[in-house]
Amino acid sequence: MRWSEYFIPTLKEVPSEAEAVSHRLMIRAGLIRKLVSGAYTYLPLGLKVLKKVQNIIREEMDKKGAIEIFMPSMQPVELWYESGRFKALGEDLITYKDRHNRVMVFGPTHEEVVTDLVRNHINSYKQLPITLYQIQTKFRDEVRPRFGVIRSREFIMKDAYSFDRDWQGLDESYQKMYEAYEAIFKRCGLKAIAVEADSGVMGGDVSHEFMVVADSGEDFLAHCDSCGYAASLGVAEVKDQAAGQPQQQGKVKEKPMEKVETLGVTTIEKVGQLLKVKSDQMVKTLIYVADEKPVAILIRGDHEANEAKIKKILKCQNLEMADENVINKVTGGPVGFSGPCRLKETKVIADNSIKTMVNFVTGANEKDKHYINTNLDRDFKASEWADLRMITEIDPCPKCSKNIKIEHAIEMGHVFKLGLKYSKAMKADFLDEDGKLKPIVMGCYGIGVNRIMATAIELHNDKKGIIWPMSIAPFQVIIIPINYKEENIRKITDNIYEEVNQAGIETLLDDRDESAGVKFNDAELIGIPFSIVIGDRGLKKGIVEIKIRNTGEIVEVKKEEIKAKILPLLTNTI
Repeated sequence: MRWSEYFIPTLKEVPSEAEAVSHRLMIRAGLIRKLVSGAYTYLPLGLKVLKKVQNIIREEMDKKGAIEIFMPSMQPVELWYESGRFKALGEDLITYKDRHNRVMVFGPTHEEVVTDLVRNHINSYKQLPITLYQIQTKFRDEVRPRFGVIRSREFIMKDAYSFDRDWQGLDESYQKMYEAYEAIFKRCGLKAIAVEADSGVMGGDVSHEFMVVADSGEDFLAHCDSCGYAASLGVAEVKDQAAGQPQQQGKVKEKPMEKVETLGVTTIEKVGQLLKVKSDQMVKTLIYVADEKPVAILIRGDHEANEAKIKKILKCQNLEMADENVINKVTGGPVGFSGPCRLKETKVIADNSIKTMVNFVTGANEKDKHYINTNLDRDFKASEWADLRMITEIDPCPKCSKNIKIEHAIEMGHVFKLGLKYSKAMKADFLDEDGKLKPIVMGCYGIGVNRIMATAIELHNDKKGIIWPMSIAPFQVIIIPINYKEENIRKITDNIYEEVNQAGIETLLDDRDESAGVKFNDAELIGIPFSIVIGDRGLKKGIVEIKIRNTGEIVEVKKEEIKAKILPLLTNTI
C-alpha cells in the first residue's frame, strides 16, 4: 500500500479531550475519530488492527471447538423481562420503540438471545455440549465514557456461550475458554492476569476477569507476588485478623458513652478533625436497601464498603443506598448522622475489622450529634459478622499473609459459570438418557476487542508514538525513501517494495512528497515494527537501513539482500 493512496490523517497536536495514552495516540496516529461521546469511527489503520485481533480470537476459539454465529443487536424487551435482567441493568440499557410501538433493546450482551436460540433447537443430551460465539457490536449508555475506546457507549465484543448437560461438563467448557483466553492475550502482546471476580448482573457463582496492569485502568486488582493470589478489588478477600484473638474490651477499660455536638459536620474526615479522633477509631453506619428491605452495614472509618461482598452476604438481587426517607425511618435521624444504636427493626451486619474496637465514635441518629466511647454488645449488637470491605495494601494476602499489591488495571475479558440462571428462567431444557427434562448448564465468556487494541498501545509506546506487537501491527514494514522524486531513489524503492510485497510481507510505502523528518516522525507515531530507510547516502555504498521500532536499533544491509535479512527479523519478533 502506498501512503499517498491510503487514508492516514496523522496529527501533530495532542487532542485536548484525550486522557489516556492510548486515546491520544489512536487519534494522533489516525486510527480513530470521534463521532459523538462514546462512539468512534475506525479509520483504515485502526480497522486493520481490529481485524487482526479478531482473526486471532477466531483462531483460538475455533481450536477449542467453539462455533461462530452472528446474532442481532436489536432484541425484544420481552426476553429481558423473562430473564429478570431488565431492571438489573438500569439506565445502562438502551431501548427504543419501533413503529409498531414495540419496545426493543440495543444489545449490551446476548445471554437472552442465545438462550432463546438454543431452547428452540436443542432438546436432547445428544446435542450437548456445544459452545457458540460471535464478534458483535454492543451498546451501553455509559454515564461517563472515558479513555477513548476503553470505555465507550458502542463497542465490539467477542461473546461466547457454552451449553452442557451437567456441572462437570461446564467445568470442562470453562477450562477450554480459560485456556483460549490465555492464548489470545499472549498472541496480542498482552500480559493478562486471571483474577477471581464478581459475576455482577451476568449471574453465576464463579467468574474470572483477565486484567492487564496499566496506569490508565479504571479497575483495580489485588495480587500477591509471593503466592500468586490475584483477585479483582470487588472480591479480594480480607483476612479476619481478629479471628482467634482475645477481644480488646477486656484489656482496655470501656468509658461511658457520651453524646457530643457536631454541628453541621457529617463526614468521617471532618468529624475526626472536630473530635480529634483518627478515622480508624470511628465506625460508619451505612443504610442500604436490599431487595426493598433496609439493612445497616457497619464499616470502620478508614475503610471502604464493598457492595459486591454485601450483595453476596445478603443474597440479594438489588442493592442501593437508602434515600433520606428510609434513613429517617430506620434511624430516627437525618442523613450524615446515622449510628448503630437503637435502630428500628433493621438487621445490623458489621465488618470483621470492628470486632476488636473499643471506645469508638459513631453517629447518634440525631441531627448535629455523634456518640463517643461507643462499645460493642454494651451499646449495640451486630446480627452478623462478615468481610464487607475493600482490601487495602496494609492488609496481608488472604492466602499466605505476605504483602498484597493493589494496582490499576484494564479488564480485557471475563468468563462466568452461569449455571442455571438463564436456562431455568427461560426454560431452556433438554431430555437426558432417562427421558427426564433438565435445565441446560451454561457458561458465558466475553472479550473486549476494542480494549485489546487500546491496551496494546497502553503497554507498548514511547514518547514518539505507538510500538505495535508484530501480531497485530497494521503493517509489518514501512519503506521510507528519502527524496522519492529522485529517479534512482524511486526506482530502487519501487523494486524493494515489489520484492517485499511478493514475499508476503505487509508493507506500507511512504511515497509522499514530504521531508525526511516528517516521514520519520509519522513512521514512529503509527508504530510499524520495521522501517526500511532508502537514501542517497546509503545507496552510494550499496546499502539501505532497517530500523527496528521496538529497540531503535539500525541494521545496515545490502540492497540486494533486503528480503533475506528482513524475513528472519519478522519471524523472530512478537
